[in-house]
Formats: sequence, C-alpha cells, structure tokens
Amino acid sequence: MFNVTGVLKRLVIGRAMRSEELGETLLPKRLALPIFASDPLSSVAYATQEILLVLTLGGLAYLHFTPWIAAGVVALMAVVVLSYRQVVHAYPSGGGSYEVVSRNLGPSAGLVVAASLLVDYVMTVAVSVASGVDNIISAIPSLAEHRVLLALGFVAILTAMNLRGVRESGRTFAAPTYLFIGGVIIMVATGLIRYALGDAPVAESAAYGIHPEPGNQNLAGMALIMLVLRAFSSGCTALTGVEAISNGVPAFRKPKAKNAASTMASMGIIAVVMFVGVTALALIAKVHITDDSCQLTGIGGNCESFTQKTVIAQLASAIFGGDHSVGFFFIQAATALVLILAANTAFNGFPLLSSILAQHRYLPRQLHNRGDRLAFSNGILALAVVAGALLWAYKADVTSLIHLYILGVFTSFTLSQLGMVRHWNRALRTEPDAAVRRRHQSARVVNALGACVTGLVLVIVLITKFTQGAWLAVVAAILLWLMMRGIRRHYDHTSAELAVEDPRDELVPPSRVLGVVLVSTIHKPTLRALAYARAFKPYQLEALTVAVDKEETGDLQRRWQDLDVDVPLKVLASPYREITKPVVEYVRTMRRDSPRDVVAVFIPEYVVGHWWENLLHNQSALWLKSRLLFTPGVMVTSVPWQLTSAARADHPAARAPGSVRRGEPSAPHRNTTPARKS
Repeated sequence: MFNVTGVLKRLVIGRAMRSEELGETLLPKRLALPIFASDPLSSVAYATQEILLVLTLGGLAYLHFTPWIAAGVVALMAVVVLSYRQVVHAYPSGGGSYEVVSRNLGPSAGLVVAASLLVDYVMTVAVSVASGVDNIISAIPSLAEHRVLLALGFVAILTAMNLRGVRESGRTFAAPTYLFIGGVIIMVATGLIRYALGDAPVAESAAYGIHPEPGNQNLAGMALIMLVLRAFSSGCTALTGVEAISNGVPAFRKPKAKNAASTMASMGIIAVVMFVGVTALALIAKVHITDDSCQLTGIGGNCESFTQKTVIAQLASAIFGGDHSVGFFFIQAATALVLILAANTAFNGFPLLSSILAQHRYLPRQLHNRGDRLAFSNGILALAVVAGALLWAYKADVTSLIHLYILGVFTSFTLSQLGMVRHWNRALRTEPDAAVRRRHQSARVVNALGACVTGLVLVIVLITKFTQGAWLAVVAAILLWLMMRGIRRHYDHTSAELAVEDPRDELVPPSRVLGVVLVSTIHKPTLRALAYARAFKPYQLEALTVAVDKEETGDLQRRWQDLDVDVPLKVLASPYREITKPVVEYVRTMRRDSPRDVVAVFIPEYVVGHWWENLLHNQSALWLKSRLLFTPGVMVTSVPWQLTSAARADHPAARAPGSVRRGEPSAPHRNTTPARKS
C-alpha cells in the first residue's frame, strides 16, 4: 500500500544518508559564509535603523551622534572578530564560547554561556524572521494584517530546509545572501557617487519633522549619556551571530580552523563595509524614522494608519528612483530574503551547541542524535517550536522582540574572552620558545581588550534594556541554566545507581518465578497469553480476574471449568468495581510473601490499526502496566493479539528508524498477504 507519510518525509527531507557520508556534508568557505554569517551580515539591514530609532526619541537634535555611535560599533566588531579568530584556532572542536569558558573558568560558567547562547539563538530566529516580514510589508503594505502567519510560515520553511542537512541548506541560502551583499554594496556605491557628484539622494522622510517624546527634550548630562549609550547598545545588534562560526568549525572542510578563521575575517570586513555605508547614506539622505508614527510631523492624514518604511527601503527608493524602480524591489526582496535566512545561523548554531550539551549530559540525549540527513534534527525542531511560539506571542513585532536580543551574545562574548586570557596564561607557563611566547602574549592582549570592551557593552546593554523587556531574556537564561544543572544531576545519579560493582551480585537468579496471567474473558488472546506464560515454565502459574460484575464473573468461572483449562483461576473481589487497585495489591502481596521471588505478569493486548480503536481497547491494560512497573521484582509482559485492522496498517518503511545510523541495509519488501491453504 502507498505510504503517504514516508513519501511526504522524503519530499521534504530527501533520501536518508549513511553515517559514512558525513564527510560529504562538510562545507567549503563559499557555502560556510552564508550559512554561519548570514546573521551578522543581515543585521546591516536593521542595525542603523535601531540607532536612529533611539536617537529620534529626543527629536532631530541628537542625530549628529550617529557617526560616533557607528564608529563605536565598528571598533567593537573588529575586536570581537579578532578575538574569535583566536578561539577558532585554540578550540577547533566546535564548542566555541561554551568550550572555552568550561575549560578555563569552570562548568558552571560554561553553562552560563550555553544558556545565554541558546536563548540568543531563539531570539535570532524570532528577530530575523520578524524583520524580514517587516521589509516585505514595506514593499507590499497590504500584507500587514498577515504578519504573524507569514512569520510562522517562514520558520516552517527554514525548518524543512535545515532538516535536509547543512550542505543542502547552504546551497539554497547562498544565492540570496550573496545577492544581498552585492545589492547593498551597489546601493552604497551608487549613493556615495551621487553624493560626490553633488546629486545627493534624499529620503522620502527627510521632509518630516519629529516631535521629541515627553521628557526627552533638551537632554544634558547623565540623561544624554544614557540616550547615547542606549542607541549604542541597540546598534550592537550588528554583532549578533559572530560566534556562530566558532561553534561550527567541525562543519568546515580541512584545514578546519584555518578555513573558519578566514571565513570569520571575510564576514567581519563585509559587515563593516555595509554597515558604515548604510549609516553614511542614512545621514546623507536625511532618513527620519521613529518608533511611533505619531511623533512625525508633516505626514498628513491619520498618523496611526501611516506605515513607515524601513531605513533600507527608504535608501533604495531614494537612490534607485522611487518605490516602483527595479532597484528598489531588488533590494527589498534581497533584504527580506536574507533577513529571513539570517535565522539559518541559529538553525546551525543551536543544534550544534545543544548536541554538545547533550553529549555532556546537560540536555536530553536525544538532542545528540543525527537524523536521516545527518543533521541534528531534534535540535532543529526544538528551536523552530520555541521561536514560533515567541513570534506568535509577540505578534512578530521587531520593536518588542529586539529588547530581548543581544544580552545573551554579549554575556558569551565577555566570558569567552576572559576564558581565552586564562588559556594563554596557562600556555605561557609551559612554553619555552620565545617566538611562540610572543604570539601567545599578542593573542592575550587581543582577548583581554575584547573582554574589557564586551564586558562594558554588556553592562550598558543590561542597564539600558533591562526594564524594556531584556529581563525576560535574563529570566529565561537563568531557568535554562537551572534546568541543565538539574538534568546533569539526574544523569549523574542514574549512572551511579546503575553502575555495576560486582557482576556476580547482579547475575544471581531469583529463587522462583511466579506467573500471573490477567484474564477479563475467555477468548483467543487470553489462551495465547496462557500458552506464552507456560513456555516460561514458571514455578507457579495462575490466572487472575477481578469480580466487577457478579454474573459475568460466574459465567467466566463456569466456562473456565467447561473448557478444562489446567491453570487455576483466582478471583479477586472488588466491591467498588475497581480493576487496577485489587490486581496491584495482590501482586505486591505475592512479592511481600516471597521477597526473593520474581512475579511475571502477562497481559493480553489488542494490536489495532487505527488510532480511534486504541480509545476502545487496552485502557485497563495501560493503567495496570503503568502501576505495576513501579513495583520492584515485578516483570510485566504484553502478549499482543493483532486484529485484522493491524495487518492492513502494517506497511513499514524500507528502513526502520535509526537503521541508517546503524548501517543496516534496506529491508526487503514483505508480503503481508496470508498464504493460502492447499
């Protein structure tokens, strides 16, 4: 019969891959750049806008701080990229900040980084997709009412593509990323050439004035410093995702560390060029943008229904000749695509990091398993579900989501640089070669500078964004940290409890096996269970039923005698018509009377082919098993009886789940048609 589920899975994910094919999924630098660096590259589309949104809270008077804030962001980007190049060379195994901090500052500090990064990866998906939807709406305003549906749809598409494997997602996402880079560089170059020739582009919002928000007029002293620092912290969104390359080193082709470091350098240079260019053009074109449209003056009409275009959209319109030009639609399409695909950085970073954490027993072991396409499928699905829930809860609003952003990434930046300083200190204690010592000392200076700068930014971000919603990210990271500590304790306790000290103690057989077959009526499943129980040759075997209805129990006893079943039938009284409690109490009594014996309980069960049939059968058996499994010295065995519908529904895939990882060949086609009697 046609296996619809299997066909759909293969259409979405593709053919299953053998474990030996893992080498074929390794990435060249041209594919690694769009996969691991699409987030910091795409942040060019909104980093400048976030700076302007904060500065215009005080009207137009404070926009002259924009170049200085942008210069600070560029300097910070340079320091962070240089620092992470050191991490890539020192720790090429792919743990990134988590591995650096765990090894040098201890497991608890490492978990702080891990929790912060996991939260930040979720935020990367939510913010990138929401920002991409914003750019689509800037080009097609009529889609505004479908914002959440569009965002969730894009998350689903990203999930499906990543389930197909890292290399395939890289091929798919490479073109939009490179088109965006090319488009922005062409836009910047065109705008700057026009400015140099005396034909400076002018944004449509240049004619609008801006009312300062109450309390933000004529700021001075500490209030002005706080406004500038807040704008700087918002501009630091340009640095999100920089650490993803250090987490993804194992996915690069050999030499892995060298290729990853080169990719990081390329990413830093491209991101700085585009960010500086967009910021310069925004000032040249006099882009005016606010959080609240009603702060704008001169727009005409109802301010509440007025939709502001993004900074990138306004620049493309001004430079390429209006909202209907080919250049405008190209930039908007490329920007929307790359912002949505920027979430792919998280779709690669989150599963890799969660896999390492699962391997270290801080997360469920299932997150360490690779799927059919050798991707960490469970991590990809977990990220998609959480990010989708966040987009739904915040209605895919970038302004609301952005306040939860970047706190985690600067926590990991700061701690990883401190960890690298300690790493170089340890290396210098044992390194006799003078030339190598000089390199180590230079690297230590870079990492120490990175720790100081990113630590300062972390404090700024915490102060300026905490009350605006960043507290939620802090709470989420703390809860995740506590959860991971709890999971590790559970795994440690379980391992200690299950550890074998002397095999001879565990291999001592029980004195006797006492068999109990549960009976509700006399039919074929009951007789099969009795036959199966006999095959075990227990010391004692009896059938057990519960007298819920006196007439039915009497009829069962009479039929038992008429059929001359040579197994004694034990009837348990149940005045309150319960089934589970009397059986469990009886079995536990057997254990108390003979503590060195084992009680084997055999339960006949129907195997059905439709989900709704499960609602009609096996409920008593399910409850009984769930209670008996908690009783020491009791073994519960289900004896299946396949109904006709089960045979119709039994159409296994060519390979069972996990067979690819085990290296098993495809199973031959089974003929489920029963043989005819001759």
